[in-house]
Amino acid sequence: MHKPKDVRIIKTADGSHTLIVDEINETYHSTHGALTESQYVFIEKGLSKIKSLSIRILEIGFGTGLNALLTWKFAKQNGICVEYHSLEAFPLEEEIYSRLNYPEKDMLMELHGAAWNQIVGLGQNFSIAKWRVKWENFEPEKDKYDLVFYDAFAPSRQAEMWDPDLLKKMQNSMKRGAIMVTYCAQGVFKRNLNAIGMEVHTLPGPPGKAEMVRAIKD
Repeated sequence: MHKPKDVRIIKTADGSHTLIVDEINETYHSTHGALTESQYVFIEKGLSKIKSLSIRILEIGFGTGLNALLTWKFAKQNGICVEYHSLEAFPLEEEIYSRLNYPEKDMLMELHGAAWNQIVGLGQNFSIAKWRVKWENFEPEKDKYDLVFYDAFAPSRQAEMWDPDLLKKMQNSMKRGAIMVTYCAQGVFKRNLNAIGMEVHTLPGPPGKAEMVRAIKD
């Protein structure tokens, strides 16, 4: 997570925007397609696999709000209720997020404009709690979430975000049978998930990536 002043907008291969952090030369999403990646990894391989009409989600890294936007859109289209918890230590300034070219711009602005550190209802079937805190300092309730979007910067850029102790904290926050999805498929990451008892599945990745991971709390 990096301060907003460190980021700038770039266009990815599918035409959608992402942000790049020049200090570490890292993007918030894949340059092969920000919208394509988020839809594939977090919605198709994650949210669509949860067979419940009421879902609690934890997202590690609110960032541009794209994952939250796609989740809200999915909830509206499929008649499910979602309570969405997202962590972000360094929220974007309006000057940045207002220029992002994502669909349903009014919904995106509502997500970014929602108050921090409280649950805010947005429509009949979607609520969001944006927690302004680092993941390592967040203390989630035990057995709370049905789904986790692990969308931190890559281990090569922010290794601390993928620490085994944080993965264990994530697991403790998940209900039995809950799913975690991430674009990362690093070998040591998968071994660390196995070590804490997660059932790890390596799946074909989005454009530009050979693999991604879906893990289940067994």
